[in-house]
Amino acid sequence: MTHEETGKSAVQQNIRALMAFLTQYPPFSQMESGHTALLLERAVLSFYADGDIILSPDLGIVDHFYIVKQGHIRGERKSIKNRALINGTTFSPSVSNAGSDAESTKPPSATFEISPGECFPIAALVGERATRTVHRASGDTFCLKIPRDHFVNVFTQSNIFRDFCLRGVSSLLDQVNRKIQSKAVEALGNQHSLDQAIAELAVRNPIVCTPDLPLQKAISVMHNKNVGSIIITDDSRQPRGIFTLRDVRRVIAEGLCNFDAPISNVMTPSPMSLPSSASAFEAALLMAKHHFAHVCVVDDDNRLTGVVSERDLFSLQRVDLVHLARAIASAPSIVTLLSIREDITKLIDTMIAYGAASQQLNHIITLLNDYTVVRVIELTLKSFGDPGIPFTWLVFGSEGRKEQTLVTDQDNGILFQTPPDMTDEDARALLLPLAKEINTRLDECGFTWCKGNIMASNPDLCRSANEWEEWYYRFINTNTPENLLNSSIFLDMRPIWGDEKLATAMFKRVVATIQKNTLFQKMMAACAMHHRPPLNMFKGFVYAKGGEKHTIDLKTQGLTPFVDAARILALGNGIIEPNTIDRIQALVKCGVMDSKDANAWVESYGLIQLLRMRNHQELSRTGKELTNRISPAQLNQLDQRILRESFRQAKRLQHKLEITYTL
Repeated sequence: MTHEETGKSAVQQNIRALMAFLTQYPPFSQMESGHTALLLERAVLSFYADGDIILSPDLGIVDHFYIVKQGHIRGERKSIKNRALINGTTFSPSVSNAGSDAESTKPPSATFEISPGECFPIAALVGERATRTVHRASGDTFCLKIPRDHFVNVFTQSNIFRDFCLRGVSSLLDQVNRKIQSKAVEALGNQHSLDQAIAELAVRNPIVCTPDLPLQKAISVMHNKNVGSIIITDDSRQPRGIFTLRDVRRVIAEGLCNFDAPISNVMTPSPMSLPSSASAFEAALLMAKHHFAHVCVVDDDNRLTGVVSERDLFSLQRVDLVHLARAIASAPSIVTLLSIREDITKLIDTMIAYGAASQQLNHIITLLNDYTVVRVIELTLKSFGDPGIPFTWLVFGSEGRKEQTLVTDQDNGILFQTPPDMTDEDARALLLPLAKEINTRLDECGFTWCKGNIMASNPDLCRSANEWEEWYYRFINTNTPENLLNSSIFLDMRPIWGDEKLATAMFKRVVATIQKNTLFQKMMAACAMHHRPPLNMFKGFVYAKGGEKHTIDLKTQGLTPFVDAARILALGNGIIEPNTIDRIQALVKCGVMDSKDANAWVESYGLIQLLRMRNHQELSRTGKELTNRISPAQLNQLDQRILRESFRQAKRLQHKLEITYTL
C-alpha cells in the first residue's frame, strides 16, 4: 500500500474516534455531525517528521486542507531550503548560486504555531492561491489531509464552517458572546440588548409642532397625548428644538410664565440626534454624557422619524447609565461618590454578563470615571477655595487612553496658566496644596495613590503650559531609558477638566515634533520589543516571570504590545488620538494599516481586554486580590484558542513595527 492508501485506511478504521476528536475543537464542535463526517470522508492521515515542510509558497496553489491531529505546525516567513517531505513526497529545491545558499543558512523567522484541533491554510484555499508562509512540522506530527474540492463541498453545505473560514477568530468570539448572553438571559431575564438598533425602541410618529406654537398649547398637547416631550420641527420635518416636562418645571421655576409666547422662546435648541441604525448603547452613552433624557432619531436627510427616551432604553438590574451619570454630576459629597462606585461596579458586572464588547465597557468606565474626577475637583474647589489660577486637569496612561478598568490608580497632572503678576513658582506654590487635596479625595473614591508618584501633587507634574511643552521637548530629544519609559505614560494624555483647548493645542505641537524625530520613534519601537506576546513556538504559552507559577500577564504580555505599537505608529504619523483602537482606525484612514489587518488587531486587543475584565470580575466575586495574571490551563479549549490567536495577532503587529523601523 502507498502512503496515501495507508493514511486513508487509518481514517476509515478510526472514523468514530476522529469524529470524537474533532468535536472537542471549534468550529467542528458546533457543526452538524453529518457535515463533520462528510469532511472526513476523503481525509488521509499523514505523518510529518520534525522539520518536514507541509506547505510552501514555492508549491503553487494549495490543493489540500489540513487539520492537526497530533504535534504542532509552525509558520515561517521564509522557506528554509533543505530536506523536506511535502505531501508525502521528498522535495529538495536546487540552489542556483552561492548567494541563495547563504540565504538558506539563515535561521527561520517563525510567525505562528498551529496546535492540535486547528486547521490551515484557510485563507489560501478560499483565495485559490499559494500560501504565503512555509508550514513546517515542529516535532513528529500527524495531520488530516483533505482534498480541496471536498473542502469546498463542506464549505458550501455548512453555514458554521463557512462562517469560520471567512471570519476566523471573529466567529469564535461570537460563539463565546452567544454563550455568555444566553447564560445572562437565563439568570437576569431577557432585557434589551446593548446592540439593539434604536429604531426598534423609538416612539414612531412622535408629537411635533412648529416653532410659533404658543407654549400653553404645546403643554396642552403633551398632556392630552400623555408624552414627556414635544419636538419642534421646521417645514422639512428636521428637528430644531425639544421641549420636555423638565423644561416645564424650568419655565415655572424661572418665572417665564408667558404661556402665549411661542415655544421657540423656551425650547432647548438643536436637540441631539442619532441615525436609526445607531445602537441603544450609543443613545445611552450620549444621554449620559450630556445629561438629557431624550434623543431624536433621524433618517439620512436629517428628518425626524422617532424619539428615544431614557425609559425606552435598557435598565440593567435597575442600575441605569444615564441615572448614574446624573447622580455623579450632582453628588453632594465624597461619601456619596464612593457609594455610587458600588452601583458602577454592578452596572459593569451585568454588562459583562450580557456579553458587552470591551470597547463598550471601556467607554462607560471612562465616562463615569471622568465624571467622578470632575465632581471631586468641583467639590474640592468649593470647600478648599479657588486659588484664582486657571488650570487644566490632565490624565495619563490607561486613563489618558480611555482604557481603565474599575480598579485603577491615579496618573494625573496639572497644566496652569501663570497670571501676569506671578512667576511659575508662585502659581505652583498655590496650586500644589489643592492638587494634594484632590489626589487625597480621589484616593478615598477608589482611585488609589500612584506608587510612582505620577500625580498632580508632585511638583514635577504641576507645570505651566510653557513648562510642559519644554519638558516634552527635552525628553523627546534626549533618548535616555527614563525618557523612553516616560513616553509610554505621558504620550497617552488628555485633558478632562479646565481649558481643554490649551492642552490639546500644546500636545499637537509635541506630536508634530515627534513626527519629525525618527530617531526617537525608532528608540521607542526598540523599547516596545521588550514586551513580547507570550507565545512559544514549541510549548504554546510563555509564562510570566515572578508571581504565581504557570500564569501569563494579560496586561504586560497581552495588551501592552498592541498599546505600544499603536502609540508609536500613530505618533509617527501625526495622530493625536490617545485611545489604542482610535489610533489603529486613524492609521487605516491615513493608509498606514490595511483595514483587514486593523480589524484583526482591534478584535484581538478587545478579546484580551475583555478576558482581563472577566478575570477581575471573577476574582472580585470570590473576594480574591485582583491581578492581571491568568492560568491558560484553567481556560476552556475555545478561550485558549482565541487567546492564542490574539497573541499571534500581537506578534504580527510587532512585526509591522520591526519592518517600519528596520529593527
